[in-house]
Amino acid sequence: MESKKEVLFICKHNSARSQMAEGLLNELYGDHYKAYSAGTDPTIINPYAVKVMADRGIDISKNRSKDLDEFKGMEFDYVITVCEEDTCPYFSGGKNYIHHSFKDPTSVKGDDDYKIETFTTIRNQIEQWIKKNLVVMKPEKIRGKEKS
Repeated sequence: MESKKEVLFICKHNSARSQMAEGLLNELYGDHYKAYSAGTDPTIINPYAVKVMADRGIDISKNRSKDLDEFKGMEFDYVITVCEEDTCPYFSGGKNYIHHSFKDPTSVKGDDDYKIETFTTIRNQIEQWIKKNLVVMKPEKIRGKEKS
């Protein structure tokens, strides 16, 4: 069996977007990918990210924000930055680099309902992006001879 492709998702604080991407990829395609996440200025996992992921059936409550330096010297099949392009950190251990900017849900102001709505929207955008761009190719089904 082919080994899993390793993916590192990066954003500045490793508190929301990259954490949600890590959880989603491991849940959706964990048989084919092993996802990690990190940031250059790690803080804590945002409680709204934990909530909207739990609403999706994915538990990231035990995750922790990780500094990019923890992965120094490692090599990843894909390094994917998910922050605004002008603030995205660079990591030198990637075989392939991909960037897709997602709005930072931690920057929104408003009540709890509005924040949950925003985090849910970003989570859904990340999930759709993963499904479209990190597709796992499945072997074609072999059909037996049909009876006439």
